[in-house]
Amino acid sequence: MTQPQNRRAFLAGFTAASVILAFSPSARAWLSEPEAAADAVPLPPLDGQLLFAPDDLGAAADDFGHILHHTPFAVLLPGSIADIRRIVRFAHAHRIPIGGMSMIGNTHSVYGQSQVEAGIVINMASLAAIHEIDEDCALVDAGVRWVDLLAATTPLGKSPPALTDHIDLSIGGTLSVGGIGGQAFRHGMLVDNVLELEVVTAQGRLVACSPTRHPALFHAALGGIGQFGIITRARVRLVDVPGMVRRYTALYSALVDMMADQEMLMDDGRFDYVEGFALPAEGGGWMYQIEAAKYYAPGQPPDDAALTGDLGFAPSTLTAEDLTHFDFANRIAPLVAFLKSIGAWELPHPWIDTFVPGSQAASFIQSVLDQTTADDMGGGPILIYPFKRAAVTAPFVALPDEPTVYLFSLLRTAPPPAVPDLLAKNRAIYETLRDLGGKRYVASGVPFTSADWQDHFGAAWPAFVHLKHRFDPRRVLTPGPAIFD
Repeated sequence: MTQPQNRRAFLAGFTAASVILAFSPSARAWLSEPEAAADAVPLPPLDGQLLFAPDDLGAAADDFGHILHHTPFAVLLPGSIADIRRIVRFAHAHRIPIGGMSMIGNTHSVYGQSQVEAGIVINMASLAAIHEIDEDCALVDAGVRWVDLLAATTPLGKSPPALTDHIDLSIGGTLSVGGIGGQAFRHGMLVDNVLELEVVTAQGRLVACSPTRHPALFHAALGGIGQFGIITRARVRLVDVPGMVRRYTALYSALVDMMADQEMLMDDGRFDYVEGFALPAEGGGWMYQIEAAKYYAPGQPPDDAALTGDLGFAPSTLTAEDLTHFDFANRIAPLVAFLKSIGAWELPHPWIDTFVPGSQAASFIQSVLDQTTADDMGGGPILIYPFKRAAVTAPFVALPDEPTVYLFSLLRTAPPPAVPDLLAKNRAIYETLRDLGGKRYVASGVPFTSADWQDHFGAAWPAFVHLKHRFDPRRVLTPGPAIFD
């Protein structure tokens, strides 16, 4: 239906590479002269480009975290889904690892999850068409960004029911890890609002799947960390939205008071969106800000007193602003533009996102905040908000086994010398949380071993291993998370 930019112009913007014609499996090397190796295998014909230039490889050896750097052999800019199938079949045959959930420049992976040492990274940005927008769904390429989809659907009075706070992310990459935002208490994660997928498995098969058609692959790919296939298209759910949003914020001096109000709002459903933050307090320590949003039709604003009158915040701190639905969804964009303008976007981001059991949330979050300073955060936000465990159905999105779960995220920005210490703190936070029955969000910067992953998936681990063997028996897809030794 729409193509954000001409594919030929997009491909032309990348560095031209030397002419590579073949691959030598024994030497693990690309060849410009196939006769240089007895076992040279010619590259498959492509509609797009396979890039080998140092600048392109350097870009693929980085992510939003700017912490780990694994350099691939090549970067694929697919000109078609057929290109992905061809290169994946080639990689599978010759045991070349594939970075299977990467869209360079539009990912929040912070610890090398989509990188691949001496393999091939697929940059899905060249496949970014919106093919259909219907009454209740949209069919999109995996490289489409949520902001592009919103720009197309909000004029029609429609939106995906759940969104991440930062919508300048690719749909395929987000669906590979889960995707969470302030609508999760009502609609679950982004992976819970997908109707169909097209997935390329490690053998190069293109499989159309849904809850009733090839359901094992469908459920495994959503939140499956790129382990079972490469999402190339998705049919995502749309709901009617009235066009305007009133966004409320207010401050609390005590964490437990904000959390009590958040849980009340989650249960009674008066708002369409609920989040919260820890903010540096004057003189040290933290204060707490609730953020809630109510959707409404133009000319029919909500009743502020009815929505907020029974909440326990300091009344003088209440603010309300009216935004279009698109501007509310894209409210982070001005901050991102500012951070890019001062160079902060390019600094390391040793983030940790956690899922905390509701029964332990107040004490655990407070204990972490008591050991965290504003300097530790480097100006990055701290997110705190609850959602209902039952709203999340993807089997490999690991969550605590309690009815209420809190997202608790320390989204740090740090100078490079501070990164090792902050990663060590992340690991210590994780270990304490693990012992309480909590989990980490897989995009986090937390050093993990294969044993950690087994603990992370818990009872789902045998199924995870079984499906990995079924759909990626040579384990070539997405080695970045280091799930398997």
